[in-house]
Amino acid sequence: MGITDTLAARFDVEEHDSDVRTELIAGLTTFLAMSYIIVVNPAILSEAIQIEGYGQGEVFQMIAIATILSAAIGTAVMALYANRPFGLAPGLGLNAFFAYTVVLGLGIPWQTALAAVFVEGVVFMALTAVGAREYVIRLFPEPVKRSVGAGIGLFLLFIGLQELQVVVNDEATLVALGNVFANPWAILGVLGLVFTFVLWARNVTGAIIVGVLTTAIAGWSLTLGGFFARGAVTPESLPSAQYDITPLAGAFVDGLSGIDPLTFVLVVFTFFFVDFFDTAGTLIGVSQFGDFLDDNGDLPDMDKPLMADAVGTTAGAVLGTSTVTTYIESSTGVEEGGRTGLTALVVAALFLASLVVIPVVAAIPAYASFIALIVVGVMMLQGLVEVDWSEPAWAVSAGLTVTVMPFAYSIADGLAAGIVAYPLIKLAIGEGRDVALGQYVIAALLAAYYVLSTAGYIL
Repeated sequence: MGITDTLAARFDVEEHDSDVRTELIAGLTTFLAMSYIIVVNPAILSEAIQIEGYGQGEVFQMIAIATILSAAIGTAVMALYANRPFGLAPGLGLNAFFAYTVVLGLGIPWQTALAAVFVEGVVFMALTAVGAREYVIRLFPEPVKRSVGAGIGLFLLFIGLQELQVVVNDEATLVALGNVFANPWAILGVLGLVFTFVLWARNVTGAIIVGVLTTAIAGWSLTLGGFFARGAVTPESLPSAQYDITPLAGAFVDGLSGIDPLTFVLVVFTFFFVDFFDTAGTLIGVSQFGDFLDDNGDLPDMDKPLMADAVGTTAGAVLGTSTVTTYIESSTGVEEGGRTGLTALVVAALFLASLVVIPVVAAIPAYASFIALIVVGVMMLQGLVEVDWSEPAWAVSAGLTVTVMPFAYSIADGLAAGIVAYPLIKLAIGEGRDVALGQYVIAALLAAYYVLSTAGYIL
């Protein structure tokens, strides 16, 4: 039995209507869509993490290594234990909360912030082991489950358009159309996007990979040829990796003492809340896109991918990075046909391989890698056809889920809006008995949380 047959048998590839070649392509696609985190995460965390005797550049590289290792660990667990094609890595938003709110804003030592992430991961592991996380997620209203994929699609689309500078900040209207054709990088990104859409429309296998890599190579070539301004990121312009992370790994232990208990609990709770709903929304949304959900809109054996998330978070805290979570970019690999853990195993392997070629991976420019988000974002809008828009509770709940995600720049906030709206509209139309008691409880808790948080009483 060859290695291909062994992999196919280990991950039940044929039973999932896939093949090894497709899974490999899907894994590469997901990795390319996620690889920006290798640079973005340390760029954010290095502003808050300072290690005596080491410069910011050295700390940056330590965090990059921690980012890669934690992503590889979490994704490998997803592959080998859950057999799902989802990639994991330190989450955007949570790393910003870690750096700017907890450490720089509240003045909490970064070691203590890592300790809070560690505690959050342990709590998640315990709750997942007893089935509590899966139980709560199964209580999500069906219109939320059916619309979350489209909401994530809009979110991806919005992020991608911002990165290509098609959409920019505007003081009067918050957002506006950017001056695309005044920026050579934006022009190249848009041309790459058009090229990728054409490939996809013509059913070219690996269309997203081809589009991303072609755009990146074109950018490097134009820069090196002098057509674009020097100073742009290219493989030769990045420093070599700093592999000694001993000053960072295990530092969370020092943060478990000397901190006000109430403040520590609040930090842990905030990490817990955002990660819980971000992960839930991502799992359901990407699963809907890949047709993994059952007739009730639930993901079978959901406890396994949830455990992978919890293990990744705990390992990440030990290594020295913020909360690890399932990535919405996993939908890029699912679009390429990834259906099993073999896709995730490829992602994990490529993260480990990037330890050797960090400069090359990091040099994939944003205008190239974020093409994948726009393409997949458009594709994920097909989930809207599963919503019964003629039913008021479905229309309001699904509509808020879909729109609040991109507008609030948060999967968790979009989910919360839909969950709270569903029982309210059901009561308003005299169908309150159709709502489960647990759904009322979750909606009430979420409403109370947002009232207190937006009033400034919670972090």
